[in-house]
Amino acid sequence: MDLEVIIGLEIHAQVSTKTKLFSPSDNDAFGADPNTRINEIDMGFPGILPVLNKVAVRKAVRGAAAMGCEIQKFSKFDRKNYFYPDLPFGYQISQFDQPFSLAGKVDFYDSSGTRKTIRITRVHLENDAGKLVHVKDGTLCDYNRAGTPLVEIVTEPDLRSAEDAQAFAKEVQKILRFAGSSDADMEKGMMRFDASISLRPKGEDKLYPRAEIKNLNSFSSLQKAIDYEINRQKKLWEKGEAPTVPTTVGWLDDEQKTKLLRDKEDAHDYRYFPEPDLPPLVFTDEDIADICKDMPELPIDLYDRYRSEYQFSDADSLKLSESPELSGFLNETIAADCKPKKAAGMILSVILAVNDWQQSKITPQLVADALDLQARNKVSSSGAKEIVLKAMETGQAAEDIMIDLGLEQVSDTGELESWVKQVLEKNPQSIADYKAGKGKAISFLMGQVMALSKGAANPPMVMEMLKKELG
Repeated sequence: MDLEVIIGLEIHAQVSTKTKLFSPSDNDAFGADPNTRINEIDMGFPGILPVLNKVAVRKAVRGAAAMGCEIQKFSKFDRKNYFYPDLPFGYQISQFDQPFSLAGKVDFYDSSGTRKTIRITRVHLENDAGKLVHVKDGTLCDYNRAGTPLVEIVTEPDLRSAEDAQAFAKEVQKILRFAGSSDADMEKGMMRFDASISLRPKGEDKLYPRAEIKNLNSFSSLQKAIDYEINRQKKLWEKGEAPTVPTTVGWLDDEQKTKLLRDKEDAHDYRYFPEPDLPPLVFTDEDIADICKDMPELPIDLYDRYRSEYQFSDADSLKLSESPELSGFLNETIAADCKPKKAAGMILSVILAVNDWQQSKITPQLVADALDLQARNKVSSSGAKEIVLKAMETGQAAEDIMIDLGLEQVSDTGELESWVKQVLEKNPQSIADYKAGKGKAISFLMGQVMALSKGAANPPMVMEMLKKELG
């Protein structure tokens, strides 16, 4: 039987705010001792009242707008009721039937270089639960994450392979970072995925019961879990035992397989009702315009522009568009009257080779100045790289570093001619070899001139003089 794979994703990303969604607790719990980033509101103590974090709302709206969503002028919060040890309230404050954004789309490139579009059903705002830590004799609860603001991004069932699901998820991560909505750091648990998978005979439009894989916390586990679930369901179809009810499964990373957790819940299982302690969200056109102003160029558009306008390679374009910090640095360097390919080459070969380059003292202007010295034949290409490396440490002006390190090239014709003549007088055999057609001989002579000048001679000028002298 020829089967078609149907995949939809729910992506949960932590909004990058200083405090939580409804309380003043610190929103940065990574590496903190358990239960040290909580207060009465996070723990759902009797008599508490949530207060909505305005910054979280604005950042959530920017992220949704960057994904092409329609921002709704009216939305509301709802209580999603379920009982689990890491959910102190006994319910989650989420958005059910009236989320703040609808109907978006995200483009990405698949592994073959084909540009694809995935529709976004909705993006809504909600608070996170805590974290369960399973130990030998039981389970411990860490509530540091309870109350963290999340955006949940829900796609239409448009994806058709695990590979595409991973590529799409990576594109969403980049969009959230460029919009300033989320750091989306997988290592810090700031981004997680639920993946729904079903199969159907090719040519049919009907959707069959799906299995939802919960809480995937890395791109690799997302792809592996989907691939496993696709193969599991294919075997069921081949045996004539296609799934008849939707299910929820978990991914066992150590065993590389999924495990049935429960039948899939429907909306009525959560007994949604409007959150009585929070007013609706109401936006005017002016509010939305203010939140979305200064939206940066999206990563996929940067990638396309770098390839078409600057003729960067696919690999270089992808690397340089992967983060707002990197693309911003490149764009500013180019704006400082620097040739794009020269700027990109220096950033890729020198700056990115240094760990934590963003913590260094380098600036786009310093890179542009170093490359300008090279363009004016004041320093060699290796000298320009030395200047940039030193500037990363000290922040000194490029010309000052050139002088301090003695990197300035000699371009004085008289001095260069003197060095060339000295080398030619000492190496008659190399002259004969060159005239006999051995082209490598000129490279040897070039090296001798550079050695005599202690690296100070201008290489292009030296090469031109050698060719002239050798005929």
